[in-house]
Amino acid sequence: MNVSSPNVTVVLQNRDSFTKALTKNMIVVIISISINYIYAGLIFTFCKHQIFYTNPRYILFIHLVINDMTQVTLTVILFIISYTIYKLSVSVCCIILLALFTTENTPLNLASMAVECYIAICLPLRHVQICTISRTLMLIGLIWATSMLSVLPDLFVTLATEPLDFFHSRVFCLRQTVFPHPLIIRKRDLSYAVFLVIVLFVIIFVYFRILFTAKTASRDAKKARNTVVLHGFQLLLSTASYATPQLKDALQHWFPENYSDSLFAYYIIVQILPRSISPIIYGIRDKTFRRYLKRYLLCTRSFHKP
Repeated sequence: MNVSSPNVTVVLQNRDSFTKALTKNMIVVIISISINYIYAGLIFTFCKHQIFYTNPRYILFIHLVINDMTQVTLTVILFIISYTIYKLSVSVCCIILLALFTTENTPLNLASMAVECYIAICLPLRHVQICTISRTLMLIGLIWATSMLSVLPDLFVTLATEPLDFFHSRVFCLRQTVFPHPLIIRKRDLSYAVFLVIVLFVIIFVYFRILFTAKTASRDAKKARNTVVLHGFQLLLSTASYATPQLKDALQHWFPENYSDSLFAYYIIVQILPRSISPIIYGIRDKTFRRYLKRYLLCTRSFHKP
């Protein structure tokens, strides 16, 4: 079966020069190493102090960190493969499944963190009863289950409709080449639209409820409002992944001669940039986390236990 698409064809026809390809890969690798270094510090800080791993807010945050660390690592591997090995066996390309899981987890996790923030500010007396550790872990399980229910049908439909030879063929590792059936594309567009509406509704609802509370409440409420604004910005970038097919088609239409450069900018803005915001929200703005994190990132040995 022909698994090519207009986007793939354009990429094949406009491959970067060696110098440009090397520059792009160096930029991506340096950024990913920097982000993962900070993420490793966040994870180490979280695991070392009970004040964090007994708090539902920080549990949701560290899940986001681990999820995004996995996502960054996988997408960087796929990015480098696209320039070096270039084409892989379809069965090997199925690593894209885990990258898809983690990509779809991010907006759901951010929406969950915004809701927790809303409960803490607007329902403070019920926060302890609602936001327990067990419920937080159940919520994380629900996030993964939702992403799997969105992505795994792609694999099942492909297994049922494609001949065995297809899984031994070599393709450019993209979702539409690994899972090419038209039904999958329609299902993907529908599920993305549903996710986008739900997640945006949650973040807008939470922001305005906290905004009204912050007008008459404490400084903590105003700080929570600012946190939700940052979540909203991060979420806006993350939900751009829900419009990936439309955005790529638009880039191909607007910049046909520089399509590969446009895809690179898209990758940095949509896949990498949102992952650099999490450390700002909790690693820098949160006083408690910042106090412990600074010691690990600066490799200092002397610190006080909480």
